[in-house]
Amino acid sequence: MIEILDARKAQVLRTGSDSQALVCDRASVAGSVSQRACVFCGARVVLYPIADALHLVHGPVGCAAYTWDIRGALSSGPELHRLSFSTDLREQDVVHGGERKLERALRELITRYKPNAAFVYATCIAGLIGDDVDAVCRHVAADVGFPVLAVHSAGFGGTKKDGYAAACAALEKIVGSVEAPTAPLSINVLGDFNVAGESWIVKDYYRRMGVNVVACLTGDGRVAEVQRAHTAQLNLVQCSGSMTPLAKRLEERYGTPWKRVSYFGLEDTAAALYEVARFFGGDELLARTAELVRGETEAVLPEIERCRAGLTDRRAAVYVGGAFKAFSLVRALRRLGMVTAVVGSQTGNRDDYEHLRSICDEGTIIVDDTNPLELARFCLEQDVDLLIGGVKERPIAYKLGIAFCDHNHERKRPLAGFVGMGNFCREVYASVLSPVWDLAPARAGRAAARATQ
Repeated sequence: MIEILDARKAQVLRTGSDSQALVCDRASVAGSVSQRACVFCGARVVLYPIADALHLVHGPVGCAAYTWDIRGALSSGPELHRLSFSTDLREQDVVHGGERKLERALRELITRYKPNAAFVYATCIAGLIGDDVDAVCRHVAADVGFPVLAVHSAGFGGTKKDGYAAACAALEKIVGSVEAPTAPLSINVLGDFNVAGESWIVKDYYRRMGVNVVACLTGDGRVAEVQRAHTAQLNLVQCSGSMTPLAKRLEERYGTPWKRVSYFGLEDTAAALYEVARFFGGDELLARTAELVRGETEAVLPEIERCRAGLTDRRAAVYVGGAFKAFSLVRALRRLGMVTAVVGSQTGNRDDYEHLRSICDEGTIIVDDTNPLELARFCLEQDVDLLIGGVKERPIAYKLGIAFCDHNHERKRPLAGFVGMGNFCREVYASVLSPVWDLAPARAGRAAARATQ
């Protein structure tokens, strides 16, 4: 039996039998091998989809491996974000400092690629040796005439959530840097990164409603759009963990209201569209929204019902980065007739976990910041048929003989919107009902154990 570390027991609860609040918002326990990523990862996730900006990693070359090929953000135009640049700090730079090397790299790259802005990610080594990255960026920015911004993302400085905050601080310096008129019926979509083209799906829904999307932060992003983001009348926060800090700051500075939404699943996508329609009001806008939701839902329902017939009463485990995504997945799985037996996140807060408790069935295990051994234990204990997670969870599922669905940034097929729900149900159906699991030794053992019960 895999034991849960004593220091982590308060970060696990079972609905229906545990009444205490889940402990969260704390540093990972030493030795736990947390699935969380570092501060740099969080900052990179948020900023790098800005396709016409230069992204320079100030640190060892290994950090630069975290780039477009493992974060599938697509661009409809420039693809500068797909190039990964690093100052490649080495021993000599640790001793003598890397500021001169950083400035040379910035000037060379700006001359060659002519970006509209530059982000410099100060990683662990830059933080340890005390390079004044801000000063270098200010000096270069004064010469080139566009934003060159330091992103303080030393991995040891916290968790992925702290990287989100660092990215939002950098974006805040760009927003409002140009004058622009306020467009009618205008919104920003925050926290959508155009994974597999999902921003394009969402933008098309709003276009059909008659709503103008000023900026998507940061999926298929452009520096000019970010600069005009303050002109929108409403901010919609799709990934609450990553973009809520920016939404709050824009509300303080510009008075722009914001709402949390999700574009995963039929119910949540429809709710997000109706949220905008009700905010702006007007019978015509509401009628267009109702027509869009009705048509898109009718188009995908037959496929959902087909998949539901084979998935009813199957059990799933969900482990994702942000808890808000987990809410949508619980509801989407329920529509497919499936039971969410395990659910957790890397960055959820107390309110998030209380909401999860309220929407999950009795007996569901809810976990914060789990590790691979714990997650494997919960999947076996709950006898799940499917694990939904990211690239780090995939090997766990396959070793246990469990189907897997990638719901992280590595996916190549859009899962957002009504069309995304169709893709999701087909992927889950094909994965769970694949005959390959009958050949997996781990699965065969579980099947025999079930048969004797």
